[in-house]
Amino acid sequence: MGITGNLYREMALSGAALLSNKKEEINNLNVFPVPDGDTGINMSLTMSTIGNTAEGLGIGESAEKIAGFMLRSARGNSGAILSLFFRGVSKALKGVDEASSKDMVEAFKRGTTEAYRAVMKPTEGTILTVMRMCGEEAEKAYLANKRISVKNLFKVILKGAEDALAQTPEMLPVLKQTGVVDAGGAGFVCVLEGMVAAMEGKPYVAEHSADENNTPTEMRSGADFSDFNTDDIKFGYCTECIVEKNEKYAGEDTSGELYEFIKSIGDSAVFVDDESIIKLHIHTNDPGAVLTKAIEFGNLATVKIENMRNQHTELMSGNKEEPAPKKSQPVIEKKYGFVSVCMGDGIKNMFTDVGVDNIITGGQTMNPSTQDIIDAVMKTPSEYVFILPNNKNICMVARQASEIVTERKVIVIPTETVPQGMAAMIAYNPDGELDEVIKGMQEGAAMVTSMSVTFAVRDTEIDRFNIKKGQYLGLVEGKIACVSNDSFSCAKQLTRGMTGASYVTVFYGEDVSEEKAEKFGALVSEKIGDGCDVAVLYGGQPLYDYIISVE
Repeated sequence: MGITGNLYREMALSGAALLSNKKEEINNLNVFPVPDGDTGINMSLTMSTIGNTAEGLGIGESAEKIAGFMLRSARGNSGAILSLFFRGVSKALKGVDEASSKDMVEAFKRGTTEAYRAVMKPTEGTILTVMRMCGEEAEKAYLANKRISVKNLFKVILKGAEDALAQTPEMLPVLKQTGVVDAGGAGFVCVLEGMVAAMEGKPYVAEHSADENNTPTEMRSGADFSDFNTDDIKFGYCTECIVEKNEKYAGEDTSGELYEFIKSIGDSAVFVDDESIIKLHIHTNDPGAVLTKAIEFGNLATVKIENMRNQHTELMSGNKEEPAPKKSQPVIEKKYGFVSVCMGDGIKNMFTDVGVDNIITGGQTMNPSTQDIIDAVMKTPSEYVFILPNNKNICMVARQASEIVTERKVIVIPTETVPQGMAAMIAYNPDGELDEVIKGMQEGAAMVTSMSVTFAVRDTEIDRFNIKKGQYLGLVEGKIACVSNDSFSCAKQLTRGMTGASYVTVFYGEDVSEEKAEKFGALVSEKIGDGCDVAVLYGGQPLYDYIISVE
């Protein structure tokens, strides 16, 4: 007996549930004890939407739907790698109704290939290693006994993943030094454990939601529409649907006719044309026409139509809480546009001041999803859209979003810090040709040294430091440079690395007073001496008392 579509769906849901239940344990495996340890949250949120997959499908279709949902929900590097693994699995199972052991061996090989391909410089001792090694064990078991059942094969896969995870500290010295296994690999083992449990008729159930409790307050706050007039709404119906493509339109970028049609009858269009599904959003006065046209391309999997005028009236009367109507998407009006990811009111305002069109709230502890980035790109009124991730853990998801969007030409400048993102924007030449603009922004980002001060979330020993929970950590390019019992003292120690600088910009966080920040700025000026410009600016960022750009 093989794996049917329904069983595969239950396996994936069980894996997602166990991952959600253990996400905090996985977070705590982060090597560095800084409050960026959100691997478990990112992987859990990546799998949080797969419950929307319909029942009654063959495994090929079920795997394709699950991979599609994960691709758009992916957060962080670990989430992106996980989604790409499942996408590879779905490609291997395409057209399969019920998967045999041989099918699953091929699926794990394809999944691993897709995941490795997405990482420019793969490092052994990570989730990639766990994926590869458990797949290799599956292939060995199958070649030794081609009659092995899929249930027993998955037990081999799980055992192989657990053994590989246990070996990760031997492959990455920093894991061994801190006494942990790889967090992403641990998350992948959770998924496999949940899948095996479902095969045995004992699927896991999520203990709580993977989303709401991990969303920063500033991302959940409501908007004020008291000055908004319903007469200003040109198109009254927010219409969204997902179309499961029929055979005629299978493949990516095959449904341009539908996109051109919906653009002609409304505004604020968002259109994703994937291999097997179309996801569209439009503000229109004729939602029926949208759905009638959409049906020509396949079956309607989901439909949502909202009367935005009624929404506004109900919001103002206090009858219910609903999200704000989406703003109309502007037409293409310039050559270059920018999307930036960051947190903190001050930092957001500064990115806006230097020309960024759309800000995505995110960063440490809350990485935006692929879909969040796609939505921001589609709101940007330009032919070319540059994405500034400003966080190492967001770069891969940004690249993933850039590959999905077809209505804009998207370029990711792989900035890993706020100072790099700001330097890239300052280096932007609006009159340059595309290659010149990209080169200039990349060179600008490379010219800065990024420093920061945050706090330890747990006890650990790493490099030469014996760190206690609650102590402050000074980071230079993401590496721990100093440790102190108070934030100011830690920042003071970082000034040792500023000798010879020409420009220093200090962004102080939400928990730092202006007086204390100015005092630190004066200390930097004194330390470096004449010839260096020091700027102290309110960033308002959480978790990091100081983010410092040194040029």
